[in-house]
Amino acid sequence: MGRTKSPNGEYAARTLKRKRQHFRWKDINYKRRKLMLDKKSDPLEGAPMAKGIVLDKYGVGSKQPNSALRKCVRVQLVKNGKQIGAYVPHDGGLLYIDVHDEVHVEGIGGAQKGAKGDIPGIKWRVVKVNGGALRQMVIGKKEKPSR
Repeated sequence: MGRTKSPNGEYAARTLKRKRQHFRWKDINYKRRKLMLDKKSDPLEGAPMAKGIVLDKYGVGSKQPNSALRKCVRVQLVKNGKQIGAYVPHDGGLLYIDVHDEVHVEGIGGAQKGAKGDIPGIKWRVVKVNGGALRQMVIGKKEKPSR
């Protein structure tokens, strides 16, 4: 029978339990979950959507093998003041967004809250502009609401 450093006997339960709890912190997934690192590093703080103010409009070059300038906006979130880059979907969607507009952003749907497709570093997309759905504006069903 192999000799272990763990106690084994009638009154060993408390020691074994304490040891197990101590060594669980070596598991990176347990540690990240308990310290809530994913929530702390998330600008949206765990929420599905967030409101923000547009600071800047710019284009991001797409990854290989594609070649395009994906239209994006720099957004400052209202809830915590953090700045994020958000993709503007639909053909001509950027025409309906001006600097200082209020926009709603949501996750873009990449793996584990990451970037999606060929847009490097962009994890969010614009859904609403001044309270109106961006898609409705692009297809011509609604006019852009003024703030």
